[in-house]
Amino acid sequence: MNRKRKPFTYLLSRSLHTTRSNNACVDLNQIAAALQHPDSLQNPYTLNNIISSCAKICCFSTGVQLNAHVIKMGLQSNVHINTSLVDLYGKSAEMSLAHKLFDEMPNRNAVTWNALISGYVTNRDSITAIQLFMKMLREGVLVTAFGVSATLIACAQLEDCDLGAQVQGMSWKSGLDFNMVVGSSLIDMYAKCGIIEDSRKVFEGIDDKNVVVWTSMMGGYAHNKCPTEAMVLTREMSRAGVEANFITYNSLLSSLGCPEDLVHCKQIHSRVIRQGIASNAYLATTLVVVYSECGCTLAELYQIFYSATLWDQIAWNAVIAGFSNLGIGVEAITFFSQMRHGGFAVDYFTFSSLLKALGHSSLLEEGKQTHALVFKTGYITNLNLQNGLVSMYARCGKIDEAMKVFSSMNERDLISWNSLITCCAQHGYGIEAIQIFEELRSSGVKPNLTTFLAALTACSHVGLLEKGLEYFEWMKSDESLPPARLDHYACVVDLYGRAGLLYEAEEFINNMPIQEGPSVYKALLSACQHHGNKEIALRSARKLVELCPNDPAIYVLLANVLANEGSWNDAAEVRKLMCDKGVRKRPVRQKKKEREWSLRGREAARECQ
Repeated sequence: MNRKRKPFTYLLSRSLHTTRSNNACVDLNQIAAALQHPDSLQNPYTLNNIISSCAKICCFSTGVQLNAHVIKMGLQSNVHINTSLVDLYGKSAEMSLAHKLFDEMPNRNAVTWNALISGYVTNRDSITAIQLFMKMLREGVLVTAFGVSATLIACAQLEDCDLGAQVQGMSWKSGLDFNMVVGSSLIDMYAKCGIIEDSRKVFEGIDDKNVVVWTSMMGGYAHNKCPTEAMVLTREMSRAGVEANFITYNSLLSSLGCPEDLVHCKQIHSRVIRQGIASNAYLATTLVVVYSECGCTLAELYQIFYSATLWDQIAWNAVIAGFSNLGIGVEAITFFSQMRHGGFAVDYFTFSSLLKALGHSSLLEEGKQTHALVFKTGYITNLNLQNGLVSMYARCGKIDEAMKVFSSMNERDLISWNSLITCCAQHGYGIEAIQIFEELRSSGVKPNLTTFLAALTACSHVGLLEKGLEYFEWMKSDESLPPARLDHYACVVDLYGRAGLLYEAEEFINNMPIQEGPSVYKALLSACQHHGNKEIALRSARKLVELCPNDPAIYVLLANVLANEGSWNDAAEVRKLMCDKGVRKRPVRQKKKEREWSLRGREAARECQ
């Protein structure tokens, strides 16, 4: 039986559908073949589909050819085709062409306006996007949920909550107050403006919440670093019968980032495994980074990425970032070498993580080689990498090399200054750190809490008590800065302690406006060991045992103080108490276990090349 041959238009449409489903680029040969068939691109519907497919994957060159064909076929007045072209140019970062085509269109609809506004939002020209939205309103164009959503994203980019609230009021007047697309964008806008309470109000006002709305609220908590609230929301979502997807879990994981969050990270990981999406490539890479940020062990990190199924550039970058967060430079440089041997491209994210890891491990020679490679690959002008080089050299004790990189920078931000001041202070170059801090003050760059912490550390190391107290009072009196953290108070205690003013240090602790923490008492106990003061040492040790009873350093410090005072029996009692409570230093077998995981992980990475 003879089958009727299907027209080329049908075959092209089917091929196009497959291409879009697989996120592959539209083949130029396919388009060239289509142009040779008179019936293929004559159909406006097929032509529009091809342009839309090119827009999704930003095939700009193909779009230009199709634009020429549109003009040749006399379809310039087709609003649907022109709208797809505007969308294509916008997603290809060709906003001048997109706006020119928009201005030349004889007819426009709401979708056309939305495409141009979204293009400017995608390219982070938020002000132009908002101006276009206002112009659209003046011309009486029908407001749609997608237009409002794009405008709210622009408000979020500007962190302008007042303007966002006006857009919200306008959307309510247009009957979009219960729309989930608008609601999700409102949640995101208020969260990025730091008003998480308003995000929650919008969230509660949406009756029929889908996974996108829940994920937006979760992302809001993540942006504002509220892991507890995000975890509670996850349980509410589960009770509501809405199943989380990998985007939800990515948002939830991004709210974590400190050692206290490690238990939450493990809980989320177990949910991901139970739900059967642990093999998702995006989730796997996020888990690697978040586990390391939460201070997991090396064995735990290897267990996670050992199970990874897809090794692409993002996965390699995540693993190197994981080692960087744990401060393990040897592993980072090993996997970096394997990444390059596997033919994967490196970018400034790769170099940034690698330089951080090398600095933590003081691997100077590898750092120099990485510096040369950064220069060779053309990333040397990247500000983040320049800051990374300054920090790497300074952490390796090469302050002169760090200053050379710092002096060669055409542009410096606060991170640049902080990197140099911090590392100078930590490596005993206290005078130089203070000089750089004074240079920062005269340059007009406003210091933050990290800058002051570095300056206080420098004053402490060189014994400049008066200068350190001056900086501390200046920081406290600056109303534009957040309140001083416990680290700053610990530095002041250390300043008093190094000067031998132990009673003044203890009085300073007793008058602190914030809750005392272990760091201030450790600084005082350390000063007691150096200057010899059994009375204050015992009081500090009692406080420390209450705050962190399983920290072996407390017992060792107190025993040393008592031994220096000649109280040998008391020192022995402290060490006995340490043993009785089961307080131990890190066992050697744990280190052996991590070395085993290191070898297994390297073998796994070689197999994935």
